[in-house]
Amino acid sequence: MKMYEEGNWPPFRGDYLVGSPKSRIAVVTLASNLHIEGAAISGSCKTENLGVEKIVANIISNSNIRFLLICGAESKGHLPGDSILALHRNGIDENGRIIGSHGAIPFIQNLSAEVINRFRDQFQVLDRIGLEDEKQINLLVKKYSACGEPYPIEPFQVVRRPIKRMDPIIEGGDLLLGAGVIMNTSAWMVLTRGEIVPI
Repeated sequence: MKMYEEGNWPPFRGDYLVGSPKSRIAVVTLASNLHIEGAAISGSCKTENLGVEKIVANIISNSNIRFLLICGAESKGHLPGDSILALHRNGIDENGRIIGSHGAIPFIQNLSAEVINRFRDQFQVLDRIGLEDEKQINLLVKKYSACGEPYPIEPFQVVRRPIKRMDPIIEGGDLLLGAGVIMNTSAWMVLTRGEIVPI
């Protein structure tokens, strides 16, 4: 059984560093810039929606990872650390809202309930929010990097949804931007000299 897709892991770009994909631990440093050694993947997360989605998608695509360490300073207002903990503990409601999160916009819009369930089942989350001491963090990473066995199910590959291309017909604008340039604010499109320009 493959534990991760060699050469294609992690699947989503972000502000992270890949260490040893065979390590059992991933680390989220929230708003702090910390040097982590020995983790499968480590990096920051400053938003409680898209940032959290990328973390979930990247780590469930590696069955070696069984622990997620959340450390560093929380991002004010967004509270991605709080949102990750709430997501792991409670999941999402029918509208995609992370149940129990105190973040500003804690909505998961691009991941299915199946993905969230896999995240909740595969990982043990280690809450060290606020911890910025690299020595202590790296000791935790060392402790958990070889703990336990890989998750006994193939890596879960999150597939990006194709972007829907819209071809709106703008009959007129409701905002004049200058000579010959109007905007249809409901479609968020600019019309200039007969051409539609997406913003």
